[in-house]
Amino acid sequence: MLNSAIRRYLKHGTLPQLRVFEATARLGSLTRAAEELHIAQPTASVQIKKLTETVGLPLFEQVGKRVYLTEAGQRLRNGCQDVFEAFTALEEALNGMRALESGHLRLAVSSAGKYLAPRMLAAFIRRYPGVDASLAIHNRQTLVERLAANADDLYLFAAPLAREDVVTQALLPNPLVVFARDDHPFSRERRIPFERIAAEPFLMREPGSGTRLLGMRMFEERGLSPRIRLELSTDEAIKEAILAGLGVSIMSRFTLGLEPVPSRLVCLDVEGFPLENHWHFAYPVGKRLSPTARAFMDFARLEARGLVTEEPQDAWRRSPGTV
Repeated sequence: MLNSAIRRYLKHGTLPQLRVFEATARLGSLTRAAEELHIAQPTASVQIKKLTETVGLPLFEQVGKRVYLTEAGQRLRNGCQDVFEAFTALEEALNGMRALESGHLRLAVSSAGKYLAPRMLAAFIRRYPGVDASLAIHNRQTLVERLAANADDLYLFAAPLAREDVVTQALLPNPLVVFARDDHPFSRERRIPFERIAAEPFLMREPGSGTRLLGMRMFEERGLSPRIRLELSTDEAIKEAILAGLGVSIMSRFTLGLEPVPSRLVCLDVEGFPLENHWHFAYPVGKRLSPTARAFMDFARLEARGLVTEEPQDAWRRSPGTV
């Protein structure tokens, strides 16, 4: 319900009156205000007169050829600025809604995100075909550097980013599992103690990788050290190394992609796994997200689960030897 104190302003064309008032106060001349607003001076005078009647106090006093604000006029001018700023903010918000007819989205994601992000972007663009989107894929360290430089519109991390200068929002579960080849001695076992896995040759992502950070934390929490056989810079290289029989690895379940296709890779049934983890959207504190970026976040939160054909955390529960 409208506040009764402002009803007097709603009975008249107050916004046009305030427009004339603000220009007159700023320019110190009703004539110059009328010229700036491209209206006749008599029209401007009528607007000021009506506004004065609405307020019930004189707003200007004329000294020589220049007009000056009265105390009431000065207070009205301050309030006038607040009103204009409120309408400006409202228009920006509405423009954000309209912007989805066009607009651009620069999304940067961690390496494992290349299996999820394209599908989300494709669905978003189908909903808003006027949006132009770009996708960049980096390891975690590079992604953090780009975030600090505010180089993109929005970031998607495969694990939480614990920084006070960053806003994060959880999107979707991103469980970590232990991968091996289907003929590995452990592939038919159940409830394998982590200590046994720790004794296996390990394949690790390079320093700076989010998956490596989480995997190393698992070892540290148990007072163990991995037997690192190889460090590789991509998930694909690790998968190929596993298939070559070079060892096992802790990776995101999304590393297999989103489709349940046959593979010689298996998720071992290791105690403590799948390791709980989530995808997170992130952006710098203080960043004003574009309407397109905010719309994409809202869309992804609502639609992400439906875009995944199979819940990743369910795959390891299948019969041994399959993924």
